Amino acid sequence: MQEEVENRTVNLMISTSKLTGRTLVAAFRKYCQYRARVKSEGDHGKMTVEKLIRKDQGAQQIDIAKSGIKDFERVLNKYGVDYAIRKDVSQEPPRFMVFFKARDADVLTAAFKEYSAKLSHKEKRPSVLKALAHLKDLAKSIPAKTREKKQERER
Repeated sequence: MQEEVENRTVNLMISTSKLTGRTLVAAFRKYCQYRARVKSEGDHGKMTVEKLIRKDQGAQQIDIAKSGIKDFERVLNKYGVDYAIRKDVSQEPPRFMVFFKARDADVLTAAFKEYSAKLSHKEKRPSVLKALAHLKDLAKSIPAKTREKKQERER
């Protein structure tokens, strides 16, 4: 019985200037929110290849270019895919190998579709730097106002 009570003990550290009941309640609520978030997340998202392989099913792998690896990670996290990323330095432009669980294949297909749609949307978007350079050229072609500074002194 004592062991069971010890296992359920929680240490909570609060940094405050005045310790009140409200402060304790607020700290406990924050802790409960943290625990709920940790429980819901579990062991999902980015992990090492070893952890991924140790999970229940075998892992599959795809190659992806470096250009959009962060965007791809955001999409994978959005879909809740378990994945691991390894860099393949044997090729001249380094490629990235993305390992994922076999059970996540359908979800990964949907994530890949969203990622490719994002990439095509980025390519269609006009370049802000080009537009800025064009506007700079237009501003240079406009003649500047000539300002003459004359002081007339009458004595």
